[in-house]
Amino acid sequence: MTVPRDFQEPARGRPDLVIGRDELFGQAREQLTRGGSVLLHGPAGIGKSTVLRALAAECGEAAHTVLRCSATESESHLPFLALADLFGLVLDDISDKLPAAQRTALESALTGRGESTLQRDGLALRLAVLSALRALAAEGPVLVVADDVQWLDPASLELLGFAARRLGDIPVRMLCAVRTDGPEYDRHLRVLPPDSLAVRFNPLTRAQTAALLDHRGYTGLQRSTVRDIHRTSGGNPFYALELGRALTENPTPSRPGEPLPVPTSLRALVLSRLEMLSEEARRTLLVASAGARPTPALLHAAGRGDAEAEMAQAAALGLLATEAEGPAVRFAHPLISAALYAEAPAQDRRDAHRALSTAASDPIERARHLALATTGADPEVAARLAEAAALARDRGAPSMAASLGLLSARHTPADSVPAPDVRRLAAAEDAITAGELDLARDIARDVLTRATVPADRVRAWIIVIDTAGHAMTEVDAVFPQALADAGDDPGLLALIRYQLAWRALLVEGDFDEARGEAARSAALAAQGGDRYNELMALSFQAQIETLMGHPDAPATIKQALKEPQDPRVAIHHNGAGYSRFRWLIMSDQLSEARATVTALLREVRRRGSVESEVHFLRGVAETELRSGHCGRALDLARESLLMARDTGIGEVASAVLASLAEASGGNVERALELAREAVDHAEENGDQMYESRGLTALGYAQLVAGDAQGAVHSLRRVRELEHGLGITDPARGRWQGDLAEALVRIGETGEAQDVIDVTRVNALRLGRESVLAVLDRAEALVRAARGEHDAAVAQLTSVQDRLAKLGHGLEEARAAFALAQLRTRRPGPTSYDEAARLFRRCRALPWLRQVEAAALARPAEPEPAPVVAPGGLDSLEGLASMERQVAALVMEGATNREIAARLFISVKTVEATLTRVYRKLGIRSRVDIVRLAAGRRP
Repeated sequence: MTVPRDFQEPARGRPDLVIGRDELFGQAREQLTRGGSVLLHGPAGIGKSTVLRALAAECGEAAHTVLRCSATESESHLPFLALADLFGLVLDDISDKLPAAQRTALESALTGRGESTLQRDGLALRLAVLSALRALAAEGPVLVVADDVQWLDPASLELLGFAARRLGDIPVRMLCAVRTDGPEYDRHLRVLPPDSLAVRFNPLTRAQTAALLDHRGYTGLQRSTVRDIHRTSGGNPFYALELGRALTENPTPSRPGEPLPVPTSLRALVLSRLEMLSEEARRTLLVASAGARPTPALLHAAGRGDAEAEMAQAAALGLLATEAEGPAVRFAHPLISAALYAEAPAQDRRDAHRALSTAASDPIERARHLALATTGADPEVAARLAEAAALARDRGAPSMAASLGLLSARHTPADSVPAPDVRRLAAAEDAITAGELDLARDIARDVLTRATVPADRVRAWIIVIDTAGHAMTEVDAVFPQALADAGDDPGLLALIRYQLAWRALLVEGDFDEARGEAARSAALAAQGGDRYNELMALSFQAQIETLMGHPDAPATIKQALKEPQDPRVAIHHNGAGYSRFRWLIMSDQLSEARATVTALLREVRRRGSVESEVHFLRGVAETELRSGHCGRALDLARESLLMARDTGIGEVASAVLASLAEASGGNVERALELAREAVDHAEENGDQMYESRGLTALGYAQLVAGDAQGAVHSLRRVRELEHGLGITDPARGRWQGDLAEALVRIGETGEAQDVIDVTRVNALRLGRESVLAVLDRAEALVRAARGEHDAAVAQLTSVQDRLAKLGHGLEEARAAFALAQLRTRRPGPTSYDEAARLFRRCRALPWLRQVEAAALARPAEPEPAPVVAPGGLDSLEGLASMERQVAALVMEGATNREIAARLFISVKTVEATLTRVYRKLGIRSRVDIVRLAAGRRP
């Protein structure tokens, strides 16, 4: 998975060039390390040769001899050329080890003297290649590396295949790469030994394409451009790099809505067959390449009367394919469409768009084609494009709305109302909604170079601030300029005060100042008649008060939810709906919190608001985690993190939640890695809020990993940060119980009790029932450490019941685990069964592993003396181990359910095992087993 530069993951020992191929690289390396052979296959440019070179460099170090060959299409007719590449340099070393006839045939084939042929010297040559490989392998392991196997001459292929099938246990490995357009690679496997591994190379994902471009230095590309590169290249690394290079070298950026410019090198590569088409067929294909979703019907409507016949020509040449299950026209590769469009003269492209502007049925498509068919300013075209942008916005396609808005601005005359820059700023705001922050920032900064209207300038400054995200220290210089531009306009000042509230919270860590700025923003917006920004400011004020544990929080939320409402605020991630969700989850109303945030997520997905979607995904994941659904939470957290890294939105927050989910239900090492990344990133941004959250996740992961000292260090720092920030609500981070537990583990019971006492005061004041229960769990551990065993057991028993009633499944399981651990300290029967069951229900795998380890480490309990007659157990000697255990427990009088619990198996497994016991012992029931135990004949 690819991440932005701020969140680069360790290379994990793989070569830098093998981007997006970690899994394939690992599979191939493992096969070669075992002594097997590998065939890499996939289309041209997909990265086979890159991986082959990396594998050859790594695995070649363990080989005594490395033989290499690589052919080209122009050389494929030359017989024995690949054989000469492989053995030419080692022939002198092995010739004296070959029988005379084989040596003569091989030397003749490699040197060209004697005109050796397969027909005349076939057997001698075949045996010579096999003998040569055996002779080399006698000195040490041999690695044969062959790239572009499809161009190897037939004679060499035949000889290599003959030898490969007969190598047996001889230490010769083969690493080959072959170009295939589909899954047809079987015939190439004949060149390799039996049981070779075939590795298929599929297209890169968008994130992997972004990482590849970034690695090669194409770092100035906007995310929307990277998306277009991925789409146009079809995920092909070679095509993507060529497109990236062309865009970087092109001084004029491509116009919005148009396909990417395609470099001449790629045009020649994919359009070599275009000359074989008729002129009319080429025009039809151009119209198809200009359309978003071309169909034969659309082509007919655009004036291409012979579209079917012309498409058949293109399909016969491999340029075009027709969807089997629908009328859509599909190019064999997206790059063909882009290259065809780029190759066409500008006037021909405009003609194609003009035809589609009347043929397309969708008003958005008609407007886009009209814009691309028009040159210069045109108020009517601009108005139609603005209407299309609004329609795209309503349909939940903000990226399309941004593209149409920019086209509208391009065609808007300078003296029009609204002015071009007003439409550009609307496009920038759509880009933010779509998660294309770099595009939005570029538009805003461009507007600021010439705008003089205060409202436009302030609006542009707000966009610049918004695109900075949590890195608000990077835009500190913006605020004085924005305030100067706003003057005394209350509506404009409200916008800036809202952003200053965020800055006070994230950068200064001053909750009182943040709350005051949010309140001032709400009052100014009300004065200026701006209900949207008034509601946004009130919602933010409510969030701050919730974090502070301020008594006014419920009243502020209620005020933010008063009518009239604005639907944009209702679904915004900083709106009143989300503020209410935060209040619900902190108040242990998990079911209602889940319903609230799930409804919000559904709506923002419909509207295409990427930033809010990232936030609400985290909200759903957090709710599932609190409820003890760790597997579901992990899936959602990973999805949120992928989206955050792909868009650059909310990366730290998503990393924090993913860390918590990994530590609870996934990989603890991954949890530690994510938490440390989040802390580092927050520190770089000067973001104390998320520094404390990152440290909270880190402390929890350290606790799960068994590093109590590390957990104490991290969580003490959280305590310092939150005290400085003025956060008093313990439900905000829920770290206090973990700190107390870690302190007990390192013997600091006094400090642990202090943490519990201080936190309990605020939890009681705010009615945080689950926090109080977790604190009681920690206090039970303190009591146990002080020798108050019975009181600790009683307190944990109560805690487990309370947490179960509140629906906090994971915390309930942790209480059961603590209870089982306490009981092991006293004589008498004990069991970790309940904790294991609860952790399995939660899919809390890291915790379940701790339970299993604790159960194995528990001192063996004295076996109860069985009341069995001499020889009673001797009758079980013919049974398997599991069957003996089950039968012995039946002899003790255990029920099937009790047996299942004690042996960690299911009741059905017990029943099936008993059936086998009956058959083997020649008995019919449990009663007969008891009779055996008593020494009586069944």
